[in-house]
Amino acid sequence: MSKDPTVTLSLERHRNKRTKRRASSGVLTQRSEPASPVDAKYYEGRTLDNPRHSGELTPVKPDTQEVNDQDEDEDEEERENWTGRLDFILSCVGFAVGLGNIWRFPYLCYSSGGGAFLIPYLTFMVVCALPLFFLETSYGQFSSLSPITVWRLCPLFKGIGYGMVIITGIVCIYYNVIISYNFYFLFAAMQRTLPWRRCDNWWNTPNCLGPGSSRNGSDTQGGSNSINGSNTPSGDRNGTDTQGTPASAEFWELNVLQRTKGLEDLGTLRAPLFGCLLLSWIVVFLCICKGVKSSGKVVYVTATFPYLVLSILLGKCITLPGATSGVWWYLVPQWEKLASFKVWGDAATQIFFSVGMAWGSLITLASYNKFSNNVYR
Repeated sequence: MSKDPTVTLSLERHRNKRTKRRASSGVLTQRSEPASPVDAKYYEGRTLDNPRHSGELTPVKPDTQEVNDQDEDEDEEERENWTGRLDFILSCVGFAVGLGNIWRFPYLCYSSGGGAFLIPYLTFMVVCALPLFFLETSYGQFSSLSPITVWRLCPLFKGIGYGMVIITGIVCIYYNVIISYNFYFLFAAMQRTLPWRRCDNWWNTPNCLGPGSSRNGSDTQGGSNSINGSNTPSGDRNGTDTQGTPASAEFWELNVLQRTKGLEDLGTLRAPLFGCLLLSWIVVFLCICKGVKSSGKVVYVTATFPYLVLSILLGKCITLPGATSGVWWYLVPQWEKLASFKVWGDAATQIFFSVGMAWGSLITLASYNKFSNNVYR
């Protein structure tokens, strides 16, 4: 039976790295037989009173050129390791706590029956996500290779590796666009009055509705008026349609995006958005410019800070009017939703966004682990 070339390559790389560490320190371990041709170089010229008992070994420096020729490919592909024990764990946590969970998951719960969505979600988590997560991290750590090179295991499936890289690249592009929007809102919020709460800005239209107001100026708290016990859209008590556009929507459409009427009108470059997008890419570059040495330290902030922010938002939300009704609606499942194939399909899709399987990122993160790291734990 032929040996797996990837397994052989990984074991040889691990053995050669261990041999070179012994050579650099000048300390050798006596063996009955050399473990490899490289190790055999260190047994030349040894002086032993009795080869079967302990004695002093005289290490002989191997032919550097010969060893380099033998391990040239392995040295080129040799990867550095995480500098801290928690670097890999926090990197996986930070990778999971992204827009896919914070932004997309609540929407799917809302549109898929509240707590009922958790049933297919947890089902796919146990059946699909956890086994694939362990498989990818184990193979990435064992091989210390990239998502493309790792498919030396089966060259027929090498296209899967290219597909992983393409998917990750596309997701990174549109995720950075969303982050640029966040930067834009961050800078716009550095004012005494938030611009998306006013209707006197240059981009506002006559249909603009400020918080709790309608076009005729009457108070419409909650966005509705009560007429004989029924709720109607924002308007006057005669039922006249006075529904306008919220100030926040006009800020998004007319100030942030400034979209043209169609493809025939390309418009001009939005300099503020371009600057925010450039800033987001600069932040990404600074985080990964030194490989795992820099990214492994950044995750101590990026993987923990979102939980702090979410805790603050949770404390704020549970104090708002109607919070109890919202939590109750979330906890009480709508069982009829489980009969919809769309709900199960959305849950399966969300699993890949939540855990990140089949993107190649888990293989890459695990490839920087030490060979003997307990990835299962």
